[in-house]
Amino acid sequence: MNRRQFTKQVALGTAALAPSTGFANAAKKSEFKFRYIVGSSMYGKTPLSEILPDVRKTGAAHIDIWPKVHGNQREQMEELGHDKFATMLKEHKVKLGCLTHYDLGPFRLGKDMAVAKKFGCKMMVCGGSGPKKLKGDALKAAVRTFADKMKPHLEVAEEHDVTIAIENHGNNVIDSPDSLRWLMEFRSSKNMKIAFAPYHFENLGIDAAEFGRLIEEFGNDICMYYAWQHGMGCHKKLPKEQELLQMPGRGDLDFGPTVAALKKVNYRGFTQIFMHPVPRGIPILPTAKETTAEINRGRAYLEKLLKSV
Repeated sequence: MNRRQFTKQVALGTAALAPSTGFANAAKKSEFKFRYIVGSSMYGKTPLSEILPDVRKTGAAHIDIWPKVHGNQREQMEELGHDKFATMLKEHKVKLGCLTHYDLGPFRLGKDMAVAKKFGCKMMVCGGSGPKKLKGDALKAAVRTFADKMKPHLEVAEEHDVTIAIENHGNNVIDSPDSLRWLMEFRSSKNMKIAFAPYHFENLGIDAAEFGRLIEEFGNDICMYYAWQHGMGCHKKLPKEQELLQMPGRGDLDFGPTVAALKKVNYRGFTQIFMHPVPRGIPILPTAKETTAEINRGRAYLEKLLKSV
């Protein structure tokens, strides 16, 4: 029995010893709400002065700041100055919830952890690092190596009260359900969690029902959930209506099992309504107003599903 299985057994045993709380649990379930966060990359390189006023309009209280090439809001923070940026956040009642850093990768996040702490930001997202297209024992060994390399970086994350969320990014050492299972088993700190992206799993042939089962399995080891589907992909330039099929409620993916699972585990992490435009660095739609409206259309779809599960 590995550490993950042991922990689950202990949790089940503890639950069995607890008094019956059926009514309380039902109430808790009914109170589940998404904690939305807005990815600045959805607005391309739009100025923060135009993005921040719209964050609350999407039902979110937090923003996820992206650097080049997907946006440039991290660079804008430096151009504005931290004091000015803090004032803007306060003015629009928005908090910095995440710094996404595929540019730095998992081993250089320490460069920005002091900034995260300064703004009370408790999450940074990136991908894994290691050999690709492995399976079985070879994959397990590669994930263990990655987890070992992350130990000193997680110590720094703990000092700054930051969680490093590793996305199941395609063509990466951490890109499959098994790689995530081993990552959670081998991690040296709970300050490493999962950024869960259905888009990338769809490329592996995983369907909606399996998404639900995976979310139930990982529970709140997931701290960022991207409401994002494959649609017709995000690497080739397509007519806008086809590109937007990545958004929830537009493409073929039924988000029902996913939403039901998030509610069942009482998911407490962020939910980000998401897609990638082509080319990177442009907004998903021409104006901030249109982009915000499209995020809200996706949110309405998720909220409708939530009421039905």
